[in-house]
Amino acid sequence: MPNPTAAMLVIGDEILSGRTRDANMHHLAGQLTEAGITLAEVRVVSDDHDAIVRALNDLRDTWDTVFTSGGIGPTHDDITADAVADAFDVHIDVRDDARALLAAHYARTGAELNAARLRMARIPEGATLIDNPVSIAPGFSIGNVHVMAGVPSVFQAMVATVLPTLTGGEPMLSTSTRIDRGEGDIAGPLGILAQDYADLSVGSYPFQKDGKFGSNIVIRGQDRARLEEATARLATLLG
Repeated sequence: MPNPTAAMLVIGDEILSGRTRDANMHHLAGQLTEAGITLAEVRVVSDDHDAIVRALNDLRDTWDTVFTSGGIGPTHDDITADAVADAFDVHIDVRDDARALLAAHYARTGAELNAARLRMARIPEGATLIDNPVSIAPGFSIGNVHVMAGVPSVFQAMVATVLPTLTGGEPMLSTSTRIDRGEGDIAGPLGILAQDYADLSVGSYPFQKDGKFGSNIVIRGQDRARLEEATARLATLLG
């Protein structure tokens, strides 16, 4: 059976403008690979309500699970929760359990639970909270969608909370072989390898170092013996 699939929706003008480098996709991809869940698609959208709704509905209808990052903070441009509520056609409002978490946190820190911070307690009807041990303000899950913060430390903590609740598959294994020859020289043998081992993924990732061209050949699959066989065959094909 194929592994379960997932998609990620990255939300934020700061990502698209280049002001912020997204680290969450890299982290999520690694965690899902270890869990045997295939990250099949990643989209980045601006802080635009309709764009978030369209992308989310498309992704959740296509893949088994969707993770979002960004847009659930206290400022006016944090609109993800409202967009998710509209995507699922449910009501959204401040929820008592989320409010209680924030109230206790700000009481401990001596800060005021003002109207801006209370925005982070607005949860779509029917959603369950995602624990946030870093800064308390929760994410939430609704249907097959998990809505998480964009701050990497918080995102990572939320992923750690959600992943154990998901059904995974066989972990993806890989081998990597460095070839100090240009892709044009090795394309033919690689094509033969990919054809002979169609059940595996064969990728070529070129590099240039000290004026010389080379490539890292990565073979991925779930059968270790098959991977080792293909890697040995690669060495034979390339001499």
